[in-house]
Amino acid sequence: MPIPKSVARFNRFVTNPLGRLVAGWAPGFGIIRHRGRKSGKAYSTPLNIFRIDYGFVIALTYGSDVDWLKNVVAAGGCTVRYRGRTVELTAPEFVGVDEGMALMPGPVRAILRAIAVTEFVKLRIGSFHDTRPLS
Repeated sequence: MPIPKSVARFNRFVTNPLGRLVAGWAPGFGIIRHRGRKSGKAYSTPLNIFRIDYGFVIALTYGSDVDWLKNVVAAGGCTVRYRGRTVELTAPEFVGVDEGMALMPGPVRAILRAIAVTEFVKLRIGSFHDTRPLS
């Protein structure tokens, strides 16, 4: 069961602005930079993100019906500020709970199980160029 939308709204306006101050360099965090699929507006969303061999994995703690993810999927990728570096990510791929949990660090798995997270997305490191026009 995803975290309630009310928590997501609180995080968007209170926690996220604070998170953007440290998420680009703190371990286990990153800042996803994406563009609105309708508005063309640039967004920066702090998230828990974990490095894997060919890219990154993100546990979808609010489920897959979130704007940042819809924007990333529509564009075919995004950039992430991770440990002080900007990395281009492409090819978003949804994975199930078994594969997603296996990709997570051990201590994180316990937390994700406790809050019943079942959705994950993987992104590959690669060239990402959003060719959509800015509105």
